[in-house]
Amino acid sequence: PGELPGGVRPALDVRLTVDGEVMQSDTTADLLFDPVALVEYVSTIVRLNPGDIIATGTPGGVGHARNPGRYLLGGETVVAEIDGIGRLENRVVKERSV
Repeated sequence: PGELPGGVRPALDVRLTVDGEVMQSDTTADLLFDPVALVEYVSTIVRLNPGDIIATGTPGGVGHARNPGRYLLGGETVVAEIDGIGRLENRVVKERSV
């Protein structure tokens, strides 16, 4: 509980931007499954250790569902951020042909 702002059921803003344009935005309060229930369930299948991550999926707004579709291009910068937890920034690299 002390590790997350707001305790074990926080309402944290989640955002994904591509070159500064917001593509996805939501809050952890809108997760389909409660974080506590997720940990309880997953721990019945596998031992959880400090630092383990449980991926919960993605907020609405994925590129494939847009009209027209929006796909990542080489050189773009993707930033995923959760308030109070952190930020992950990646630059897209065009796939090399083999």
